[in-house]
Amino acid sequence: MPETLSPRRSRLCLDVVMFIALPIVLGGCSGGDFGRTRQDFRTDDMHRWIGAEATGSIGLRASEFQLTDFERQLRDQAYPFIEPPHSRPAWKSVFGDYKPIPSPWRQTPVFDRTAYGRLLIDEPHRSYASRYAQLMDDVRNDLTGFEPFFATADRVISLDRKRNAGLKIISEVSPRERADAIARMEENTLIVQWVQQCLQRRIASYRWALERLVIQAPDNIAADADRLISELAARADNPPVMLQPGGATGVALRTRG
Repeated sequence: MPETLSPRRSRLCLDVVMFIALPIVLGGCSGGDFGRTRQDFRTDDMHRWIGAEATGSIGLRASEFQLTDFERQLRDQAYPFIEPPHSRPAWKSVFGDYKPIPSPWRQTPVFDRTAYGRLLIDEPHRSYASRYAQLMDDVRNDLTGFEPFFATADRVISLDRKRNAGLKIISEVSPRERADAIARMEENTLIVQWVQQCLQRRIASYRWALERLVIQAPDNIAADADRLISELAARADNPPVMLQPGGATGVALRTRG
């Protein structure tokens, strides 16, 4: 008969197996520090899909032009706003659950401003102070990314104005080239509009979450959180970029929910 291991020896064997296996398992994961996508999981055009999704969601074709450096940067900087805040808890981001997100023009169900607050409140925390801290961190992250994104957007839209002007004076532009140029300008405009919608939705979510926190666990720090949200709202209401590339095919801002 095979020897039966004692509970103590069985536990020791299990500990050894876990000690050996854990680095192997974690080494193969795609998640990076603080929920960021690991560098070895990134590619130069990993966010190219954002433009195709934006145009495709309202029945427009995507451009086949390669991305310029600024256009690639615009998409990279847009993704942190497009991804719902705090939508990937730390335990999930370890396993790299990065995936494309439908644009606001085709999302179903419609936007739920309570989802972020319910996740924030229901997720295990040591205290309500940590919930306030998480909320404020999420708002600060948006404030930190705001200026870089819109600085890039301004460059891209400015260059699109030059692209559009060039279509009128450059000779022998093929129909395909013209269509791709117009499609790229529409893509870029829609991406900026997409981020603007996401910012308004985030602000609504943050305010709902703060109201619930104040009701459930009033704290003086709520005033600081409110000031941060108000600052983000003021910036979002006055974006430092003109959306319509001069003379290009205009795409109106469309909202759902």
